[in-house]
Amino acid sequence: MNTYTALWQKELAQAFTHPPALLDYLNLSPQLASSLATKNFAMRVPLAYAECMEKGNINDPLLQQVLPLNKELIEEQGYLNDPVGDLDCLINDCLIHKYHGRVLFITTGGCAVNCRFCFRRNFPYAEVQLTKEKELHAVQYLQKNTDIHEVIFSGGDPLLLSNRRIQGLILALSDIAHIQRIRFHTRLPIVLPSRIDSELIAIFNNAPLPIILVTHCNHPNELSAAVKSACLSLKQANISLLNQSVLLKGINDTLPILSSLSEKLFACGILPYYLHVLDKAKGSAHFDIPQQSAINLHQQLQAQLSGYLVPKLVREEAGKSSKTLLF
Repeated sequence: MNTYTALWQKELAQAFTHPPALLDYLNLSPQLASSLATKNFAMRVPLAYAECMEKGNINDPLLQQVLPLNKELIEEQGYLNDPVGDLDCLINDCLIHKYHGRVLFITTGGCAVNCRFCFRRNFPYAEVQLTKEKELHAVQYLQKNTDIHEVIFSGGDPLLLSNRRIQGLILALSDIAHIQRIRFHTRLPIVLPSRIDSELIAIFNNAPLPIILVTHCNHPNELSAAVKSACLSLKQANISLLNQSVLLKGINDTLPILSSLSEKLFACGILPYYLHVLDKAKGSAHFDIPQQSAINLHQQLQAQLSGYLVPKLVREEAGKSSKTLLF
């Protein structure tokens, strides 16, 4: 890749990082956000995502996902810094080997948007930043463990890496005979669709191994025309697209919203995959809903939609060999 700054990198550099600036853009009072909450977990919101929000509406479901609030400062029992046990499964400071046959590769601590409910909002990324040495050790680990067939690039968000870096990682893994697939878990196609440029699409399309992209979209309003165009471009390049959502109180915990989300995802070439109940991360308790309410909602969704449009309702639990199906 050339040394010029790509459009998506320019847009990322111009993202909102101070709550008053975002609220001013949305014609809302700067007093509605908490500066104290940003000290624990910084705010970042790309303009492309902010453009999908309704101006003048403090309860906009996209705004509520990213706006720092004093609720985050309330200590709630059972909400932890590492709610899903990632640190206990950390290897070489960049691999999380939790489930049989697959491993999570932490590539970066950065994201294009900082979701306030993030289950890794308290993850010690400063201690696990990927270096060339750690990457080498990770590849050696993968070479030795022949029961690993799939590598999942995560973070942070792996699409914050440069195209050249992504291509290098793909090629390094493609040389390992027992690796069959590469998966990317990413929010960038949803919050910063310009990231899906022609060079990245070509890298994925020409990869020696099948590439699966798992997006993170929680609300139908996130699926703008630009997002749809980006995702359909990936789909046309034979990239498998799946989505996982998080069930969030006051944001997407109704049947009409979840139904619309599945329909719009499919129209964008994305198959609904997982609907997660909230991982109990410290500072995120105000997004949680009772598990039985989640099950009831999922049953309603199943009764309304075709089966392929219904994501699996799951919870991730520390120490378990797989995600727990709730219904």
